[in-house]
Amino acid sequence: MTAYWVSEYREIKDEARMAAYSKLGRPALEAAGGRFLARGLPEHLYEAGQSTLTVLIEFESVEAALAAHDTPAYQDALAALGDGAVRDIRIVPALG
Repeated sequence: MTAYWVSEYREIKDEARMAAYSKLGRPALEAAGGRFLARGLPEHLYEAGQSTLTVLIEFESVEAALAAHDTPAYQDALAALGDGAVRDIRIVPALG
């Protein structure tokens, strides 16, 4: 069943670390089967919405998304990011 990796960046503390992470992270996740569907700030907010950078990546399954997170290439990206951002990452299964 398809799954989605949703990242919400609540605070970007270090733009250089964020750039280093992006340079490594996207190729690592794509190599692990991820397909980037959206990345950016919201065009409009409802309810208690916050204007935070959000990234949406599709994987073939929850297991594939979890495995992508644990690859050595993605771990290198996380090391490059360090404490450069405060974010929330969720793996959400699609409706089946």
